[in-house]
Amino acid sequence: MLAAALASLPRVKLASVKPTPLEPLPRLSDVLGGPPLYIKRDDLTGLAFGGNKTRMLEFSLAHARDQGAEVIVTGAAVQSNYCRQMSAACARLGLELHLILRPVRPIDRQEIQGNHLLMRLFGAQVTVLEDPGTQKQAIRAKVDELRSQGRRVYQPRLDDTVDLDALAYAEVALEVVSQCRELAIEPSHLYAAAMDTTQSGITMGLAYLESPIHVRCFSPFEDWPGRFEEMARIANQGAQRIGLDIRMAADDFDNDESFVGERYGLPTEAGLEALNTVARSEGLLLDPVYTSKAMAGLFADIRGGKLDPKRPVLFLHTGGTPALFGYARDVVHDDGPEDCA
Repeated sequence: MLAAALASLPRVKLASVKPTPLEPLPRLSDVLGGPPLYIKRDDLTGLAFGGNKTRMLEFSLAHARDQGAEVIVTGAAVQSNYCRQMSAACARLGLELHLILRPVRPIDRQEIQGNHLLMRLFGAQVTVLEDPGTQKQAIRAKVDELRSQGRRVYQPRLDDTVDLDALAYAEVALEVVSQCRELAIEPSHLYAAAMDTTQSGITMGLAYLESPIHVRCFSPFEDWPGRFEEMARIANQGAQRIGLDIRMAADDFDNDESFVGERYGLPTEAGLEALNTVARSEGLLLDPVYTSKAMAGLFADIRGGKLDPKRPVLFLHTGGTPALFGYARDVVHDDGPEDCA
């Protein structure tokens, strides 16, 4: 029923790899002395270095195209994975894209690197704001300006369409259940960096499929007290859109903001430890803002004895690799070899 309901939605093909692999992490499990660990590789979706947003854009940009859009206007942080994948998707679909970006660190105004570099390479028209607090108004102003010129503008992730992003992750629930069956494993938990649509979709999808997997997510943003109610709203709106008989409540969501650190966009010591440990034990790259902090949460739960050491645990890798290049000074603390000039 879930697969058929999702298949009824308009979609544009953007991902190169689906389903993404579910792979064991035996060396990391040994390092941590914890349960068998597996990683869901949504960093391998393929579009512009991959990531979880590619799945979402298949639905949201299909909706934009059905609305006759010729221009997309959106925005996030300067090192946004969403905006990087949106830029590549719009290039592929022949859509004009305007990005209104907010700087998180002083260096975001000083260099073009990581995701920001790729956005420009894909042809997005990028504006980096002086005042991050004006982002919503600036996006609205750009939409109004373009519409006054007679352009057909689409702004994604508004209240009435944000559930399309969540439904992309209800589809991931189908993949996870199927892959666990094929691997003959019964995970206790799925860990991820998420705060809204990703967690809304996969939690709703697993609940609809009556899977016992507990979804535990880590918010990359600090101080968002209404996130539980918003995730339930998004999940229920998505379920209604495709005719699923399920109702989610705020207390169906486990979302921890204690690993954010000082604030969004700034790496943490625990996150960087997790990033380096995963890189050196498994040859896998996390990012310094999202997946590393969620992995730090998983490390803490294992070390704190909160997980059954015999039950497998899944980690959803939502991508973000290009951001490493925008955070090189945080990730690598030394000056490098002496002969580097």
